Amino acid sequence: MAVASPPSTRPAVELRGITKRFPGVVANRDVNLLVEAGTIHAIVGENGAGKSTLMKILYGMQRPDEGTIAIDGTVLSLRRPTHAIRAGIGMVHQHFMLADNLTVLENIVLGSEPDTPVVLSRRKARRRIVELGRQYGLGVDPDALVETLGVGDRQRVEILKVLYRGARVLILDEPTAVLVPQEVEDLFASLRELRNEGLTVLFISHKLDEVLSVADAITVIRSGTTVATVEPASVTARDLANLMVGHELPTPETRESTVTDTVELSLRRVTVAGAGARNALDGIDLDIRRGEIVGVAGVEGNGQTELINAVMGLAPLASGSIHLGEVDISRWPTRRRREEGIACVPEDRHRDGLLLDAPLWENAALGQQTRKPFVAGAFIDRAGARRRAEEIVETYGVRTPGVDVRAGALSGGNQQKLIMGRELTSGPRVLVAAHPTRGVDVGAQAAIWEELRKARAKGLAVLLISADLDELIGLSDTLVVLYGGRMVARLDPSGTNVDALGCYMTGTDPAGRGELDIDAVAAEVQAAHPLEVVAPSTTVEGATPIGTDRTGGGGAAPGGSGPDLTKGGPS
Repeated sequence: MAVASPPSTRPAVELRGITKRFPGVVANRDVNLLVEAGTIHAIVGENGAGKSTLMKILYGMQRPDEGTIAIDGTVLSLRRPTHAIRAGIGMVHQHFMLADNLTVLENIVLGSEPDTPVVLSRRKARRRIVELGRQYGLGVDPDALVETLGVGDRQRVEILKVLYRGARVLILDEPTAVLVPQEVEDLFASLRELRNEGLTVLFISHKLDEVLSVADAITVIRSGTTVATVEPASVTARDLANLMVGHELPTPETRESTVTDTVELSLRRVTVAGAGARNALDGIDLDIRRGEIVGVAGVEGNGQTELINAVMGLAPLASGSIHLGEVDISRWPTRRRREEGIACVPEDRHRDGLLLDAPLWENAALGQQTRKPFVAGAFIDRAGARRRAEEIVETYGVRTPGVDVRAGALSGGNQQKLIMGRELTSGPRVLVAAHPTRGVDVGAQAAIWEELRKARAKGLAVLLISADLDELIGLSDTLVVLYGGRMVARLDPSGTNVDALGCYMTGTDPAGRGELDIDAVAAEVQAAHPLEVVAPSTTVEGATPIGTDRTGGGGAAPGGSGPDLTKGGPS
């Protein structure tokens, strides 16, 4: 394993002896980092290793307790982000910071308007944005509303924002976490263009194969301190994983089949209206059985979000029905679906999964606040909530000094483990898991995969939506692909590879016969996999036919309770 050679010119960034302490924890301890100008320098490490804190220090969002920061050889005191911006540093955060109701141009110039009281020249701003996009391969329509853009285009807007401000050093925090393979390649092409133009890129990632393919140097951080800086040509993903966490890379493989004949969740001809004439989700038929993981692949924006929302009662059905067991729940509100055993790990943990300013014990109650141990009569049972939060922290390995810590203070992987623990300890019958390992490191990824495998072995029915194709192939018992809101493939993961999945996801025939006829392919999928008609329920609307007592969290009705996911079992 070769150590990266020292720079021959003055480094773009030099951090010396950086230490940052928070109450009860040392986030960074004597960190040293040297980044050559005009290179892509990757920083890898576990969630909670201190990567994000270090980058926040470099961007002026945090102040170090000890150490120095030098940019182009000059030692600077970066007390706030405006100081970093003036020093030529820009940061693209993992969670995009764009205003959906504004155009691309308006988002880019927001915050960098002229200091003097003059009218901003939109014509000049538009021309500069177009020039930057052409120069660095980041083309995007300046007049498009951000709410109409896909994830890849939104990321281009974020990068253009920092370039527009004159950044020469770019910090990218988990830039590929929400991208599909083709978008990742497009991003890497843009990063290489930036490097070729003399810009410096700090690339934070957990995806070690991607780091090895794009970086010129890699620094590994473990337990808050730098442990090595290496050249990509001299190491493998296994070497990096050992440096990061002390063991090999995890794999998302399931073991023996645990699929039963009992259908837990059924979708029949489910259709959700879209913004225009086209349906966002169109005629979806799907069964998920106890002990089965059904994986859903697709480029973002092809119906996955609407599928999640339809199951959770967040989007009205234009037609079709959804059954939990044999009970039609199509008209049930979200609260009732959750109380009857449908749990959800949401797509965006910050927006939909956590209250970032609330303590962990309050977050442990979200979605379950009407049930024990979170209620005592008509009031929240704080002691019960704290006990459950402590149980989640202990069982699921959430790294935190205590349950009074704000959820926003946790690293991304620990936030995700908290959400996963909250949902699995609720005793669900069905789990909707949307991108469960997005933006988490290999250690947290392995822990989450193991919890999904255990839950599957105990009889949980899982609907898994993910942009990680290896994860989908490795964990799923059945794979389906959504394109344009239609189901264009239903596959056996054991006979499927990433290339074939990618073809279906982009509407092309894996056999090389050009574009798919979506209507014809969707009809073929339905005909090839006919599903049983779900028996109509005779339940009176408003009754509680299955699952837990909706008011007090008492015993479940016979045959309606979910698997006990709180005890050990086969995995």
